[in-house]
Amino acid sequence: MNVSDGMLKCIGCEGHVNHPNYSKLSYHCQQFGHYASCLRLQNVFCVAETCVLLRKSNLQSLIVRWIRSEKHVDGLCKLLIQNSETLTSLEFIYCKLSPTFVSAICGSLNVVNTHTHGIQHFSINTSSFLEINPVSLPPGFVSFLSSGRSLCSLKLHDNHLDGNFAWMLLSVLLDASSSLSILDLSDNNIAGWLGNLNGKSKCKVPLSLGIGKSLQSLRVLNIRGNDLRKDDVESLRCALVSMPNLEILDISDNPIEDDGIRCLIPYIIEATDRCSPLAELYLENCELSCSGATELLDSLSNLKRPLNSLSLADNGLGSDVAGPLQKILGTSIKTLNVGGVGLGSLGFQELEKGLMAELKLVDINISKNRGGFETARFLAKLMSLAPNIIAINTAYNLMPLESLTVICSALKLSKGSLERLDLTGNNWDYQPNHASMVAEFHRNGRPIFILPSYLAVDVPYDDDP
Repeated sequence: MNVSDGMLKCIGCEGHVNHPNYSKLSYHCQQFGHYASCLRLQNVFCVAETCVLLRKSNLQSLIVRWIRSEKHVDGLCKLLIQNSETLTSLEFIYCKLSPTFVSAICGSLNVVNTHTHGIQHFSINTSSFLEINPVSLPPGFVSFLSSGRSLCSLKLHDNHLDGNFAWMLLSVLLDASSSLSILDLSDNNIAGWLGNLNGKSKCKVPLSLGIGKSLQSLRVLNIRGNDLRKDDVESLRCALVSMPNLEILDISDNPIEDDGIRCLIPYIIEATDRCSPLAELYLENCELSCSGATELLDSLSNLKRPLNSLSLADNGLGSDVAGPLQKILGTSIKTLNVGGVGLGSLGFQELEKGLMAELKLVDINISKNRGGFETARFLAKLMSLAPNIIAINTAYNLMPLESLTVICSALKLSKGSLERLDLTGNNWDYQPNHASMVAEFHRNGRPIFILPSYLAVDVPYDDDP
């Protein structure tokens, strides 16, 4: 394979373009391969020739795409063995993996003369596991999960995994007392995955800490987009007790509805009573109503140690949720996402009236709420009371053009550190003089305002999900 003259100039070899070896990719791999630490590899390059070209490399990160056949796996395994002592991150994308393939790959990761590996981050995304055994995971995968004390991140995203696979995976991790800190099972179909937890019991009261096995190191659990329902949340509440140091929980895009969130509220209260580090909760698009959200917000507002971040975006809550939102804004919460919850002009009016004391907010998303001019009035009040706010997203709120004058005036008076204000999607008849109005507002050399595009003027507004 030859390297073009233009590419040779880009890598500083323009003075040697006439040298016959400089035009060959193999020459550059052999000369400089030991400097390579990250590699992205398509399936056609998972061959022995690649291993020869990169025999001097000390890869730390490898991303592999479209692994589909035994030939691909054989070539990949040789490369993994060659870099087993230095490789710390491995990611698969668009692959089809049989149990044999998985075991072979995992077995190739072990450091020579040991039964352990040094992988810290392992991901399989948008792929398929073939011929899944309903009773057990592939032996090589189990050994990989059990023997890697350095493994801190496991991401199995969008792989068509079912509840049985997820249950077996959790069991293996618990049995191994895994030191995992990030577990991502998002966008699969694991409904019912905790149905066997504590036998058939409903687990009305969470198990006491210290009893049984636990994932002491787990900090992040992402199970969004898995079609989880109320019963799943009830079982999840039991499982979360075995994750005593969890900081981030994401169960967005699951139709848990109000009954599901009511099952989760006791866990949140008990977690803070135990001085749990739970700090971020994501409940986007969970089919919550104003009633369920109000119960949650009232509970969160009274916690001994309030959350740092909360997202209720894309739930149809309506303007009546403004009152409970006032309470949560009065805590030490730093990040709040209530985009697309249907606040409307009435909701923004109530929020603006209720803001009195200084806020700890750093980032807020109030986009897609059809607030009109009341959105601008709320922003003006918010900026005067939130000295630490850095980012505000108020896109797609049907704000009239006169809102810009109100916002600019408020920004001049505020003494905050705002870096980003997103006003896109408001369909203004934008004029050149508006550019001069916002030109003075910069932070760290960048404009604060993100304004509607000229090209977006004739695009119809549509916030219907």
